[in-house]
Amino acid sequence: MRVQPAAFLRTTLPLDLSHLDQLDSGRYHSIWLPDHMVSFWPDSIWTPEFTDLATVSPSPHRHLDGMAVAAAAAVLTTNVPLVTSVVDTVRRHPSSLAQSALTLDHLAEGRFILGLGSGESENITPYGFDFSRPVSRFEEALQVIRLLWESEGPVDFDGRFFRLRHARLDTEPFGGSYPRIWVGASGPRSLDIAGRYADGWWPAGAWTPEDYAEKLSVVRTSADRAGRDPQAITPCFIQVCLMGRDDAALAEILEAPLVKSFLLQVPAPLLSGLGFEHPMGDDWAGFHDIDPASLTRERIAEFLDRVQPEMLLAVVPHGTPKQVARIIADYVDAGLRVPKILDYGAMAGLAYTAASADNVRAAEDELMRLCEGVR
Repeated sequence: MRVQPAAFLRTTLPLDLSHLDQLDSGRYHSIWLPDHMVSFWPDSIWTPEFTDLATVSPSPHRHLDGMAVAAAAAVLTTNVPLVTSVVDTVRRHPSSLAQSALTLDHLAEGRFILGLGSGESENITPYGFDFSRPVSRFEEALQVIRLLWESEGPVDFDGRFFRLRHARLDTEPFGGSYPRIWVGASGPRSLDIAGRYADGWWPAGAWTPEDYAEKLSVVRTSADRAGRDPQAITPCFIQVCLMGRDDAALAEILEAPLVKSFLLQVPAPLLSGLGFEHPMGDDWAGFHDIDPASLTRERIAEFLDRVQPEMLLAVVPHGTPKQVARIIADYVDAGLRVPKILDYGAMAGLAYTAASADNVRAAEDELMRLCEGVR
């Protein structure tokens, strides 16, 4: 398949569906829709003291149901596939996911892709859901979804987490084919599950092209062992980057508190391997440890004081749009085919938002030029 970027459709308030026709024009491989209860940004720094974004939105957690927004997008578009990025299998029962995915695929006339993951603590633990053994739960949920889709008549299932008794889902798939399933996975066991079940894959983190290639190899090896076509799995990635029109603009962006806070998503061992001590301590596990409500102002202020620009530059592609495109092209060489270029420079403040959108588009243009003819 050719290299083609994906687009994000924000699922937070204020919801803007007015530009869907531009996303449906053929430029993008697919539209990805996040599904969160809360964001990664701590409440304690979502204030005008730290960011002027707080002057236009009272909270970073004004999330809408990603699958409900996908339903609206399905009837407002005609060409581009729609992907949940990602729905977890803790908050939603697999039988409900199976039915909802079929519904969305009928609304989208065969363009819906069910993007699934094992979940993140900040979306689960505060709401009282059981977050024990999430990977085992995730695999079992995939089994239940496939079973309900592919069985004729009532079915029984006895698992560790889910049980079915004479359960049925007689809704036929649109056009005779069930929705594709894409899986977000990074750990060895999750990558193996992706190879056995997924039609598309993207990692929660791949910090170098070599890391991406290694993870993709695990997915494809697992698919081969399961008797599936490894090359039929679509390799994707949400490529976080930092872009500025020049070095001076990038330097300003790197000082913004919300940009610095990206390091909260980075595990301490990774940063240590790059020669830095993590500002949150040696045992920080990255986004799995983020609880936006409990990270106090004092702790975040201390964290921000300890963040060095070099730490951010070591973990994300950065530079002008053309420079970033060249870095992402290295990931293409490693097997990536559908990148979503996510510029964290937009989090530097209101003055950077429009420039960030322009930078992303310029990087997409340059990447497609560099990768023209790549299959």
